[in-house]
Amino acid sequence: MSRMGIKERLLSYNTPRRIVQLTSFLFFSAIIFNLGALPLLFPVLWTWGLKTNTVGDAFTAIQFMFSGWNFTYVLFPWLGLASFLVVGVLIGKSLCGWVCPFGFVQDLTGFLRRKQTDLSSRTHDTLVYGKYFILIITMLMSVSYSVSVLAGKGTGYAQALGIFVQGPFTALSPSETLFATLPKMVQGFRFSGWENFASDILYGVSTLPPLFWVQFAIMVIILVFAVYVPRSWCRYLCPHGAIMAIMNRFSFIGLRREPFKCEKGACRSCVQVCPTRVPILDLPWEKFSHPECIYCMKCADACPHGAIKLTYP
Repeated sequence: MSRMGIKERLLSYNTPRRIVQLTSFLFFSAIIFNLGALPLLFPVLWTWGLKTNTVGDAFTAIQFMFSGWNFTYVLFPWLGLASFLVVGVLIGKSLCGWVCPFGFVQDLTGFLRRKQTDLSSRTHDTLVYGKYFILIITMLMSVSYSVSVLAGKGTGYAQALGIFVQGPFTALSPSETLFATLPKMVQGFRFSGWENFASDILYGVSTLPPLFWVQFAIMVIILVFAVYVPRSWCRYLCPHGAIMAIMNRFSFIGLRREPFKCEKGACRSCVQVCPTRVPILDLPWEKFSHPECIYCMKCADACPHGAIKLTYP
């Protein structure tokens, strides 16, 4: 298939998707809009560590509600669960492909390596369950802490959990490190002049706690992994993706293939470009909403015959 021209690129799904991703990122961090804190929850990987946040991460909110804001009471996370439920039913996992800030960063890392590699089918099928494992462990820790609070033993359990008491996943989330910890560290940097720049850097590094280096190492490993394997965090590790994968099965949104346009036996362009390895050609013609599909529409852009379309409901 020949390369897309300028006109084809502008008319493709990828161009508006990039615009939406960038706009969403700016809106989330309130860099331009300066809206301040708003009571909005979205099921995407973000941070609660910025004062200028315009939205909140629904999964972090669920953890916070279970742990209680002052560790003496717990709240059932109705709003966080409702965010996943409503978004999942209405538009499925599309926020992962179009809005999620960390997904946007992963897409950007793809430009660092022209030809990305991929894992074997066996390895991929095994690692896909990693995000469900992280989700289960996180929920077990949060819910068990809630039970301990209700039983009047929350103080001791909180001491045992340490940094994981309020947000077991969020404590080591690469999104928190990238979007909150590092920006706040830069803002707090003590600059006493260019002649002392090296000593200021060394002093700042020496005062960082061990926890920061653990968080930083996790973030770097995940971003490097994303450079080589497209959307590897989304595929294998993201607990948001695990919840939305379940919701994708019940979503109104879906994709369909035109049987008279699709050259299934001779063309595999859609499968080759899919960043989450959805087996498109093995799914039903009429409508499919695979758990791993993030509706980035790269498959539709890559199809030389325009056989793949969005369908709703």
